Amino acid sequence: MTPLQKAEQAVLGAVLLDPGQLARLDWLAPEHFDRPAHQALYAALRKLRSSGHDALVAEGAVPLSWVTDAVDEAGHHVRGMTAVYAHTLISACPRPEHAPVYGRMVLEGAIHLTVAQHAVRLHQAARADALQGQVDGALRRADVLASVLHDLARRWGTEPRPVPAAEPPARDRGGPVRASVVEDEQFLLAVLADRPKAMDAVVGWLRPGDFADPVHGQLYRSLGALHHRGEPVDRLTLLWEAQRRGLLADGTLTTDAVAALCDEVGAGDAAWLGEQVLRSSITRTAAASADEVRALAETAALSPGQLINHALHALGPLDEVRARWQTATGRSPAPPPRRVPASTGPPAERMHAALARSAPAPVPPSGGRTGPASAPAGARPRARGHH
Repeated sequence: MTPLQKAEQAVLGAVLLDPGQLARLDWLAPEHFDRPAHQALYAALRKLRSSGHDALVAEGAVPLSWVTDAVDEAGHHVRGMTAVYAHTLISACPRPEHAPVYGRMVLEGAIHLTVAQHAVRLHQAARADALQGQVDGALRRADVLASVLHDLARRWGTEPRPVPAAEPPARDRGGPVRASVVEDEQFLLAVLADRPKAMDAVVGWLRPGDFADPVHGQLYRSLGALHHRGEPVDRLTLLWEAQRRGLLADGTLTTDAVAALCDEVGAGDAAWLGEQVLRSSITRTAAASADEVRALAETAALSPGQLINHALHALGPLDEVRARWQTATGRSPAPPPRRVPASTGPPAERMHAALARSAPAPVPPSGGRTGPASAPAGARPRARGHH
């Protein structure tokens, strides 16, 4: 059983033992629990509280009806919920008065799971767009993920800002590439080699890293260097530039490959072909960013604040490619992620629980309630305080 599952059990056990703990968990919602059974039971407990269950005003030990009524209510939404499992949850709670701390653990787990789920959706959208030659689906999913990250930062009580991870996960840009993309890259290079002035149409927004084939990217870099210096472009000058960059020595390029490129007929529109190359670059970058964000979300050692900020940084390369795509196509920039005003932020007690490791509830005086929440850990009643 994972620590997150234990934390979920501990929260529920604490509330079953002491209904008063719900007042300290107003910031925790049923959807923050991972297991559907736990979601249903926590929702049932909140419903009993809002309806004014007798357990909330009962003097002395917590009545057994608090457990049975919660189990009955949860059983309307999930299968297999029994009183036996409820008492298992009670046994799993180390200290009921530590419920806010257990709840913070559940909230941390919910943030990790939410980020991972949205990263998977971004990766799926990127693969679908790559196969269809589109980009809109991946860009929409990237906007959703960025918006979710900003919202989670607000809920957790931190300022969202891109921060690189100390040891970022490996970024794999080897996503799905259609055969036509490689052909478009070859055609574009042939156009640029045959008509050097066509470089003016793409040099402002197309980069060597946008090419799916690294060899094509190096050839584009060499053509760009010749263009930048205003030197003529032909078979020999391109071969010489490639040699100066060490591309022949390390085997990246061959003399035959350069000759074949220059022998092709440069027929086509450089701007249109460049857009096809950049379109493929967007989907590959989106898939790589999604993989990195998912790997970060699956790193349990990261706090929610670290995860959010590292994930925002992982989306940076996609933002950079998108900006060049908008320049190439003349599209308007996408609106920034919606930010909720601070005045509508989480309650102060939620911020306290999330950031300050909530302190245990004070022990009531001897004349007060004598339910299980006040019993020492070593002297708990055999029936856990329920009658």
